[in-house]
Amino acid sequence: MTPQELATAIARILTDLIAARGAEIPVTEADTQVERPKSREHGDWASNAAMKFAKRIGTNPRELATEIAQRISEIDGVAAADVAGPGFINITLDAASAGETARRVVELGEAYGRGEALAGQKINLEFVSANPTGPLHLGHTRWAALGDSISRVLRAAGAEVTNEYYINDAGAQMNKFGRSVLAAALGEPAPEDAYPGAYIQSLGAHVLAQQPDLAEIAAQDRDRALELAQELGYQQQLAEIKDSLERFNVHFDVFFSERSLHAPGENGEKSPIDAAVDRLREQGHVFEADDAIWVRTTDFGDDKDRVFTRGNGIYTYFAADAAYYLTKKDRGFGEKIYLLGADHHGYIGRLTAIAGAAGDDIETDITVLIGQLVNLNGARLSKRAGNIVELDDLLEWLGSDALRYWLARYPADSPLALDGEKLRSRTNDNPVFYVQYAHARTCAVDRNAAAAGIDRSAFTPELLTHQTETELLGKLQEYPGIVAGAAELREPHRIARYLEELAAAFHRWYDNCRVIPLGDAPVEDLHRTRLWLNDAAGQVLRNGLDLIGVSAPERL
Repeated sequence: MTPQELATAIARILTDLIAARGAEIPVTEADTQVERPKSREHGDWASNAAMKFAKRIGTNPRELATEIAQRISEIDGVAAADVAGPGFINITLDAASAGETARRVVELGEAYGRGEALAGQKINLEFVSANPTGPLHLGHTRWAALGDSISRVLRAAGAEVTNEYYINDAGAQMNKFGRSVLAAALGEPAPEDAYPGAYIQSLGAHVLAQQPDLAEIAAQDRDRALELAQELGYQQQLAEIKDSLERFNVHFDVFFSERSLHAPGENGEKSPIDAAVDRLREQGHVFEADDAIWVRTTDFGDDKDRVFTRGNGIYTYFAADAAYYLTKKDRGFGEKIYLLGADHHGYIGRLTAIAGAAGDDIETDITVLIGQLVNLNGARLSKRAGNIVELDDLLEWLGSDALRYWLARYPADSPLALDGEKLRSRTNDNPVFYVQYAHARTCAVDRNAAAAGIDRSAFTPELLTHQTETELLGKLQEYPGIVAGAAELREPHRIARYLEELAAAFHRWYDNCRVIPLGDAPVEDLHRTRLWLNDAAGQVLRNGLDLIGVSAPERL
């Protein structure tokens, strides 16, 4: 009997009781979710459903709770259902029913915790999208970890998710990048506004290796040389960004080039950015004033109307944002999620307004998540990039697992200060080590059990009666609900915090309940059943760690 099954049963009971009173009040499982009571002496689960509905159907909460509890107590697997206080219902499962969770987890394996709550939703998730003019740094690292983890939990809830990286490969920053690389390749003094850092020199050397006659080309056609240096440097820098992300266990399905927005179609069709203003005009939100073309974004809560094209015919950044949004709409995505840094708070209004002007529902079709800054004590500035903490250096120093876990365990909207030495420590004070150690322990139990001739040939769940077994089983039962909640709220930190609680419950069980009998004591069904519970804990630890992109080592 899982929490979800209890919620379903309570919803069904409430619906029947409401109908018997001649009322028509809809009841959903969201209304009847159960929670762990503060004291386990009060049972395995608690419900306040009676207090939510009593007034609406004209009855006393405690009276309604008594009726609900009576029917709950008749459900197979429920040992008792008691009413407490003003109308709480405390539910106790029988040992066999609770213990069945262990078998369910083991048999479902990687599928345990995955659901269909978001089935049918096609979501575009854009994150990182750093300019391809330099290496990824600490700030990008946080958005990469969070974005990829959000994607994983959304997929676990049944959604179809596309991870997308928007490459800002057009405009003034790219031109500045090209001038910097060309100067480095030719051994010339850096331009006054050049990008700093030794990585520019490395890119210059790469460009020269790819185009040995660059100096001759520059002597005859400086613009052509600049174009070559910019393109070759850009492709190399983008390749390095992709490599850094893959080593950070962050995967993108689409790298979308901003330049493609300005390119006309193969058959002479207008470019996406040229076509965008026509499409927005059809929606009735475009007007002309002061020798410019505007979009009336204030109709959708923006703080001011936005210029699409200036009098000189140059498109604004807003125009590119609008055209890009329309490509996502054209590709069939329902919800478009943007994960942006703290310095992009002003983008919420304009992006929401673009969605509204495009005819989308601004309540459901667009979500803008703003992350806050992160700093890491002890991190050294990059020797290559000069004034930043580079992702590649962080990976070499701390490893992907520690970074992914610590960055995933805090809400995106909270500023974050990390202690580098703590991330590196192999103690129980380091949450990632604590959780991974719990998983490694489950693997050690498996190895030792096999050596002792203990297998899962018997499963007698009613034997799992020790307090730590009840606690561990309860934690395992919570996991599907944790995943569903993390997906609904786009909050992967809920997974990390749950894993720490699960690891604590497992360690307490490990200290109190033996899978391998002492001395010459015979192997009994209790030991075989406990092996099921051990393996169930290991499976959920693996499943949860995978959702935040962290490995589950078998040995530490």
